[in-house]
Amino acid sequence: MRPPVHHQWTQTLEITAGGDVILELTADNAEVGGAPEPSASPAPENDPSLLLPQWKDSVVAVWTPQSRASGFVVDGAGLVVTNQRVIGSASAVDVQLTPSVKVAARVLVADRVRDVAVLWIDPVNTASVRPVPLDCADGSKPPFVHGQRVVAIGAPLRGQKDVSFGEVSRVEPHASVADFRLAPGSTGGPVFNTGGGVVGLSSVVDDQDERRRRDARIVPVADACEVVRSAGKAMQTAERPVATRLPVEPLRPFPVDALDAAGQRRQGSLSAYQMSSSDFDITFLTPVLVSGSQHSAQQANTRAGSTRAPDVQQGRQVAPTDFGGWSEYFADVPPVLVVRVTPKLAEGFWTTVARGAAYTQGVALPPIKHFKPGFSRLRALCGNVQVTPIHPFTLEQRVSETDAIREGLYVFDPQSLGPHCKSVKLVLYSEKEPEKQETRAVDRQLIERIWQDFAPYRALVATASGGQADR
Repeated sequence: MRPPVHHQWTQTLEITAGGDVILELTADNAEVGGAPEPSASPAPENDPSLLLPQWKDSVVAVWTPQSRASGFVVDGAGLVVTNQRVIGSASAVDVQLTPSVKVAARVLVADRVRDVAVLWIDPVNTASVRPVPLDCADGSKPPFVHGQRVVAIGAPLRGQKDVSFGEVSRVEPHASVADFRLAPGSTGGPVFNTGGGVVGLSSVVDDQDERRRRDARIVPVADACEVVRSAGKAMQTAERPVATRLPVEPLRPFPVDALDAAGQRRQGSLSAYQMSSSDFDITFLTPVLVSGSQHSAQQANTRAGSTRAPDVQQGRQVAPTDFGGWSEYFADVPPVLVVRVTPKLAEGFWTTVARGAAYTQGVALPPIKHFKPGFSRLRALCGNVQVTPIHPFTLEQRVSETDAIREGLYVFDPQSLGPHCKSVKLVLYSEKEPEKQETRAVDRQLIERIWQDFAPYRALVATASGGQADR
C-alpha cells in the first residue's frame, strides 16, 4: 500500500510597509512527496509524556451537532483523521485547532467498517501545524501485543489537551482494546507506542459490560492508512473547503462571584426566558439561569441523597436546563447565550375525539398529549443579518421506550443578539416539513433582560481591555 501523500509549500513574498499580502496554498502550487519519517526525534522509551508537547498542536477538536470528538492533522493539505463512530453520519463538521480558531470541514470519507473518518479543512489553517506521520509502510505486522504500553493524546471537552496512558488488554485484527480512561471528547485522537510511533487512533468500546465501557478501542494505523488513501482520491474531485473562521466561545470565563451575586438577587425567580411558535417552545438561557439551575439541582440532590438525572416521561415537558448528552459542555457555565427549541405537547385530533366519545359515556379522561414533530434547524437574524451560531447543537431526549424528541440547542455569542439589533427574529423549521419556515420576532423587553444578564461579563471584558462596558 502506498503511504499518504505529503504536501508542502515554499514561496518567496515581498512585504511592503502598509501593504497587504495574500498567501494562497493550494494543491496546484504544492510540492508533493512522500510522507515524512514516523518521527524525526521519537520520545524516549521511558518518558512518553514528551509526546504531548511534540504533537499537541496537531491534535484538534471535532464538533458535530450531536457529538464532540478529537482528531489529528496527518497531511499538509489539510487532512484530519478522526473516529467515524463519534461523528456518525454528520454532514456538518467543524474542526477547532485552537481556542480561537475553528473552521468548517468537509467529510471526504467516513468508513463505518474500519471506524475511521477523514476530514478536509483548508490548508491555510494548517500551514503552521506539523502533520502526525502515519507509518503505512508495512501493514502486515501485528498491530499490538497483549500488555503493550500505549499513549493517547486527546482534546477533551473540558480542559487542555492531555495524554492518557494505558496497556493493551485485548488484541484483535481491527479493534484492540486498552485500559485508557479517556475524558469526554478525547476519542478520535492519535495513539502512540512508547517509542513515539503512531500505532492507531482511539475509539469507543461498544461492549455492554459497564467495566469494558470505561476502556477504549484502538483502530490500528493500517486501517487509518487505507481510509487516508481513499480520501486522497476523493479530494481530487471534492469541492474545496472554505478557510473562513467560525465563531468560538468567548475566551474569558464568566466571573463566578458575579454569577453567585446575580443568583442571590433573583433567588426564587430564576425562571427561564420563554416564547413560543405554533410547534415549538423557545427558551433563552443565560449563564445566570444555568448557574442558578445547577445550584438548585445540587441542593435538591443533596436533600434527596441522590445525583441521578431526572427521567423524561411521556407527556411531560423536558426541564430547560436538562442538557442530556451536552451536560458536560455546560458544566462550567460558558459565557454564551443558548436558544433551546423544544417540540410542543399537543393532543392529536383522533385522541381528542376518543376522549369526547368517552365523556358522553360518563368517563372523563385527562388530555393525552404527545410531542409535536421534532426540531430540524434554526436561523437567527439581527435585523436582516443572519447570525452564525457558535454551535448548532441538537439533542435527543427519550420520552418513552419507543419514542424520542429532537430539540435544538443553539449556542450564540452573547454580543451577537442584543439591543443594537433593529430587530431579533428566529426562523424555525421542523422535521415534518423541513422546507417550511415559521418566523417569530423576539420581544424587545425580553432581549433587554437577556442583555442585562451579561452586564457583569461585559464589565469584566471592558476592564481587562481598558475600555468601557456597553450598558
